Amino acid sequence: MGSLIGAQRWAGIEQWLRTRLLPPVLPPGAMPFFSLSYLLMLLFPAFMPKFPPVNWWVTAASVLVFLPMYFGFFWLRGWRRIAALAGIVALAVAVMPANFFANTYVIYASILAAHLALNEMLGVFLIANAAFAGAVLYLGGPATTVGLINGLSGGLAMFGCRFWYQNARKNQALKLSQLEVQRIAALAERERIGRDLHDLLGHTLSVIALKSELAAKLIDRDIDAARGEIKEVERVTRQALFEVRRAVTGMRAHGLLAELASGRAALDSAQVHFDYQVQPQDLPTQTENVLAMCLREAITNIIRHAHARRCHARLECGDTRVVLEISDDGVGGVRAEGNGLTGMRERIESAGGRLLVESPKDGGTQLRIELPMSSLEPENALHASRHLKLVASR
Repeated sequence: MGSLIGAQRWAGIEQWLRTRLLPPVLPPGAMPFFSLSYLLMLLFPAFMPKFPPVNWWVTAASVLVFLPMYFGFFWLRGWRRIAALAGIVALAVAVMPANFFANTYVIYASILAAHLALNEMLGVFLIANAAFAGAVLYLGGPATTVGLINGLSGGLAMFGCRFWYQNARKNQALKLSQLEVQRIAALAERERIGRDLHDLLGHTLSVIALKSELAAKLIDRDIDAARGEIKEVERVTRQALFEVRRAVTGMRAHGLLAELASGRAALDSAQVHFDYQVQPQDLPTQTENVLAMCLREAITNIIRHAHARRCHARLECGDTRVVLEISDDGVGGVRAEGNGLTGMRERIESAGGRLLVESPKDGGTQLRIELPMSSLEPENALHASRHLKLVASR
């Protein structure tokens, strides 16, 4: 309980500091508070024997000067950012006679420069290290050694942070693209449902209204004819119920193209190149649902087990069947089917299809999914649908 309260208290303090010291939006991957731990390098002379004496008052004052420039960098834009980095480098040069580990500020300038454009980053890095090495040379110190140490440590920190920032930007863009794919898929699904309701239920309800009105007029003159119209209303109503159920089933189904886009995003994040040859197809709802779920399971297996670098998917549609092939260049060697492949096979076979798996050792894995090109709708329902269209067109 005490540790939980302490964690909550620290989170509250961090949030308070973040709202006052940092802008509302930070660059992806920035860790401003965590990076301040590197200031401990200024204390190293206290633990090193035979080190030149350090003026700790000047060192403490330099930290107070450094912090506004450090946090100000995240607020500034354009040339003002470079001016803030120049101020940090000047601080390092000024404090160096009092504390030789003032090169810590040069490292900070290099790390912050990773947020800049490439040419600006390299310019800041070269000028900062040259200025500090020149100051060491002016004081008669080992300028070459200090320059090499600063260049190596600062360069590694700078390029490491740049890679981290760029990777964070890619992850952020990937999340945005996934959200956009989901939004577009949801929008397309809403449009499809609206179109189905308009095309199917609109005509159906019109027919029900007309036949109910006709039955009401016939009930006093021809009871048998009225009874026939009532039965027709019942049949049309049942057909409408069937259409509603089919629309709901389609709403719950997984779109194959949306699943391909989602799979590409997932594989890209796992450093696997994914290309596919799939054109938009008017597939039966159940068939497309099974293909999409199998594709998702296959991509999950590739990410977890295949250690692949490339993955390819291809869809072929014929008059009687549809074939989806998914292959990768991973380690292969699948001998026993796990829960994923077993569930995939059961799902495919329940839809009247079959699954073929080829997985030679070190030769990758290829899945071939064959399904009938059929919506599996009852024949009487199709006949009723055709009859409904004829009635509604009168």
